[in-house]
Amino acid sequence: MDKKQSRNRRKKKTRYIISGLNAVRLCVHRTPQHIYAQLIDGSASVLAAGSSLESDVRSNVKHTGNVEAAKLVGKLIAERAKEKGVSKVAFDRSGFKYHGRIQALADAAREAGLEF
Repeated sequence: MDKKQSRNRRKKKTRYIISGLNAVRLCVHRTPQHIYAQLIDGSASVLAAGSSLESDVRSNVKHTGNVEAAKLVGKLIAERAKEKGVSKVAFDRSGFKYHGRIQALADAAREAGLEF
């Protein structure tokens, strides 16, 4: 099994478990240059989104593919969740291992008030 197949297997397993909870999920995707986060409700509609492509984030960091940018995206998505009235979410890391930028985004979202 190669790296992509392993990630897809982990992603499938996590999403199956989260679908049973019927909760709003914080879905995270990362690329080498950027990080993206979305709040998705049970009917698969996007409530809020944030990424390192946005001007608020890009103006505050030198590079968008690092931990600092992930922290800003986590804080941004937590603020947008509060605006929508969402305080509790299920964290969907999309099969990515929980370290580095994924962990930084999750920690920043927790510090900004999201519960998961």
